[in-house]
Amino acid sequence: MIRPYLQYLLPLALLTVAHNSVAQGKAEFGLGRVVSEAEIAAWDIDVMPDGRGLPPGSGTVAEGAEVYAQSCEQCHGAGGVGGHSGSLVGRLEGDQFPFANDPGIKKTIGNYWPYTTTIFDYIRRAMPADAPGSLSNGEVYGLVAWLLYRNEIVSSDTTLSADNLAEIRMPARDRFVPDDRRGGAVVR
Repeated sequence: MIRPYLQYLLPLALLTVAHNSVAQGKAEFGLGRVVSEAEIAAWDIDVMPDGRGLPPGSGTVAEGAEVYAQSCEQCHGAGGVGGHSGSLVGRLEGDQFPFANDPGIKKTIGNYWPYTTTIFDYIRRAMPADAPGSLSNGEVYGLVAWLLYRNEIVSSDTTLSADNLAEIRMPARDRFVPDDRRGGAVVR
């Protein structure tokens, strides 16, 4: 019979050896393969709030309306209101921000999202739900333009691109603050 504490020694010893091997750059486990720079670049598509990472391309409100009708309406409803996946369109009178007091209020692009670039990044990565990542950059720019137009943030003749998307100020932008707390473990 193995003493109760001894059952943990072998896994701990193996973990220690593996850790030391990795720390010394000698890890060889026979699993996986080296990832190419092109493969990394294909996944490295994040867009920052200030617009860093926005890809080339452009899209108009009219183009976005077509993309919405084809790829989004079935989940988010006609005109961006309703649908089983929730509304994307809706502002609160006076751009109120009462979500802490009334969690039942529906959060939409027009009343909650702080950055246009976050909308772009999310749509490009995750939408449409049945084919995430399938929209072209131009389709995503157009879709964001249409959603901003429907939320009364831009005019109907707007064309969005990497040159101007981050400059658009969202109604709720000042309601969010950076989390600059210090203390505890810091992840680097």
